[in-house]
Amino acid sequence: MGSPRYKRVLLKLSGEALMGEQTFGIEQAACHKIAVALKQVADLNVQMALVVGGGNIFRGHQGEAFGFARTPADHIGMLATVINGIILYQSLEKLGVKCRVMSAFDTDTMVETYNWAHALQALEQGICTIFVGGTGNPYFTTDSAAALRASEIHAEVLFKGTKVAGVYDEDPVKNPKAKKYSHLTYEEVLLRKLNVMDATAIALCRENRIPICVFDLFESDIIYRAIMGESVGTLVSGDAK
Repeated sequence: MGSPRYKRVLLKLSGEALMGEQTFGIEQAACHKIAVALKQVADLNVQMALVVGGGNIFRGHQGEAFGFARTPADHIGMLATVINGIILYQSLEKLGVKCRVMSAFDTDTMVETYNWAHALQALEQGICTIFVGGTGNPYFTTDSAAALRASEIHAEVLFKGTKVAGVYDEDPVKNPKAKKYSHLTYEEVLLRKLNVMDATAIALCRENRIPICVFDLFESDIIYRAIMGESVGTLVSGDAK
């Protein structure tokens, strides 16, 4: 077995990843499967951070159906990420993976508030650090939060786990003949308006030269293979190939 390609990574998980076969909420089997995959990374002594979304519980745009203003609707979505973060924390701890959960906003006694120096210290000690609460502000997605935290902790790569095998020119669910890209530049993603991450997140990764690797989270050993440097999914970087 070779050595890992990366020493410090950030993985962005959507809230939907925790739903498993359900259409809403949290499935224990899905959480366990993710935790097992992340333990593989921890066992390689790779410093690992996570950013998790909350779409399995509530999305900000759902507030429109309730007649909510955008800001409180986004606040609800941010709280949903805290729930998901605690669930991932417990799932990992059960497997013996040391974790900390840090929220972008004060949650009092539930999880600690994000502190940049403490986050770096935890990572250097081999503690998996889960960032929740988005950026702490409405109008910003958890994709933007992932790009922000990846920049702050000097992650070598940002992994984005999705339900498809990478980035396509069309929705592969709707069009089975959609073309999958193996590599894209940041500029190509922005110009073609491809569904990778929002424009703010892409721009921030471009500015800080953080490559983005998009893959199917539930493909066999995918996180491990990506960590080891295998070409998986779609790579977004500043270099044309």
